[in-house]
Amino acid sequence: MEKSIKGFISENIDVQKAIYEDSKLISDIKRCCEVIVECFKNDRKVLFCGNGGSAADAQHFAAELSGRFKLNRAPLYAEALHVNSSYLTSVANDYSYEDIFSRAVASKGKAGDILVGISTSGNSENVIRALKQAKKINMITIGFTGKSGGKMAELCDYLLNIPSQNTPRIQEAHELIGHIVCEIVEARLFKQKNH
Repeated sequence: MEKSIKGFISENIDVQKAIYEDSKLISDIKRCCEVIVECFKNDRKVLFCGNGGSAADAQHFAAELSGRFKLNRAPLYAEALHVNSSYLTSVANDYSYEDIFSRAVASKGKAGDILVGISTSGNSENVIRALKQAKKINMITIGFTGKSGGKMAELCDYLLNIPSQNTPRIQEAHELIGHIVCEIVEARLFKQKNH
C-alpha cells in the first residue's frame, strides 16, 4: 500500500512539473487571469459548469470569487450553473441532461461575460452545448480539460489542457490552476502587489 501511495504522489508531482515547464500553458493561465480581471472590471460575470468532480471544482472556484479567496474585499459575480437542484432536475426531465447548462447560459449569460467549462475529457456533451451557446451570445469561453482538450478545444477562446490523460491527476491540476487564477484575479482587482 505504501508503494501505491507514493506512486500516486509521484504521478501528481510529474503532472505539476510538466505544467511548470509548459511555457504555452503558463502563458494561457496568465491570459485567463487577465481576461477574467477585465470581465469583472467591466461589471460582467463568470459562470462555471462541469459534472461530478468538475462540478465540485466549478462550485469551489465560483465560491472563491463570489465569497473571497484570501482578501477581505467586495464580492465578485461568479456562479456555478448546477447548484439549483430544482432547475437542474426540471430541465433534465423536460428537455435533457445535455441541455442543463446551455439553457442556464441562455438565460444568464450576456456578451462580455465568461463561461468556464470544466471537463477532464473535454467531451462532456452538456458542457459542449453550454460553450456553443456562450459563443452564440459573444461570451468569452475558457476550458479546463485534459491533454487533448477533446471536443471542447475548438469551442474555447482559452484552453487550459493539463498534460495528462489520468482523470484524478487532471482534477488535482485543475484545482491548482483554479486557485492560481482566483488568487491572481483577486490580487489584481484589489490592488495587491507582486501578482
